[in-house]
Amino acid sequence: MNIILVNHYAGSIHHGMEFRPYYMAQEWIKSGHNVTVIAADHSHLRTTNPSNISSMSNEIIDGINYIWLKTYKYQGNGIKRVLNIFSFVFQLFRFKRKICELITPDVVIASSTYPLDILAVKSIAKSNNAKIIFEVHDLWPLSPMEIGGMSKLHPFIQLMQFSENLAYRSADSVVSMLPCAKSHMIEHGMFSDKFIHIPNGIVMSDWGSKNGGLSSLHQNVFNELKTDGYFIFGYAGGHAASNSLHTVLDAAFRLQDKKIKFVFVGDGNEKKSLELLAKQLKLSNIVFLPPVSKTLVPKLLMNFDCALILAVNSPLYRFGISPNKIFDYMMAKKPIIQAIDAGNDMISDSGCGISVAGENPKELVTACLTMFNLSLEQRDTMGLLGYKYVIDNHDYRKLANKFSNLFNSKV
Repeated sequence: MNIILVNHYAGSIHHGMEFRPYYMAQEWIKSGHNVTVIAADHSHLRTTNPSNISSMSNEIIDGINYIWLKTYKYQGNGIKRVLNIFSFVFQLFRFKRKICELITPDVVIASSTYPLDILAVKSIAKSNNAKIIFEVHDLWPLSPMEIGGMSKLHPFIQLMQFSENLAYRSADSVVSMLPCAKSHMIEHGMFSDKFIHIPNGIVMSDWGSKNGGLSSLHQNVFNELKTDGYFIFGYAGGHAASNSLHTVLDAAFRLQDKKIKFVFVGDGNEKKSLELLAKQLKLSNIVFLPPVSKTLVPKLLMNFDCALILAVNSPLYRFGISPNKIFDYMMAKKPIIQAIDAGNDMISDSGCGISVAGENPKELVTACLTMFNLSLEQRDTMGLLGYKYVIDNHDYRKLANKFSNLFNSKV
């Protein structure tokens, strides 16, 4: 089959996030499908954006046909990002005929986080009598309303609401990364039998033997901490306000008398303020390290005794979460402490660690002490339970196969 996946922010292992379209496409190609990913040439998520792009440019990346559409450049979440969204959808309509001539799709997937691309996807699919699949990453316009405080009467929100409702009605199947979003989608026009939950996943080959190691800066820090007998609680990822790392600093302040170190590896717009706060609190049990490349994440996580994942309290999490960080921790066979209030709880479901309320330093301290006092055998058992859980439920080979079953299902 000829598959078109429209994802404004799609990346690849060569460009950076987001990776899901690339990994799904790789597995579909192995199954004999032809896959074209249509994405904007500019995304805030990518480490590297494609360069020298004309209005519409083709590029073959590891067997996947990428079509890059020229869009308005932006930074942050202001009006320029809105213009970037509109420019991408406009380009989809502008090059619709050319896209259909090049590909003649059997299936068209709308997967751009925001739902506005359903307008162009529906038109492309109708021209070819193709199946429509709507893939939901986040719930728009609920996200900008509940996080950004935008009014439901705002014209941008009303347009997004119209698009979301249209997507649920028009799609032959609705793929949700959010496990608890079905009732919301039904309220907005989806028939219940259209819903299928397909979460984010892992690629087994990423966790095989790799050449190279951590930088001397990173490895020397871990070697020194291990030699001195410290228990290492590690966090790897973005230092953003949404990750609630200030809660760890609050907990660290209460645990200074223990043989414990908290190691933050990564970068982000909150890193400097976190470093300043740690200095003001005179925290000697916090270590900040620069980020490592994706390929070195497995070797980084080997140095943790326990991995941390946190988030600020948000009503949006009632629909569930599917963060890649959890899957990385599980693949590394590390016990996990999660401090997130969400509609699902993979840590408790798998038995791979301790789950506590979000933004609650007191509960985080209790969880850290509990983990600190467990035997190595008990922590290893937790790590193995997480590993089994992620292999059984989040291998991209299985997820892509589950997704591709929708290609042949009756419309």
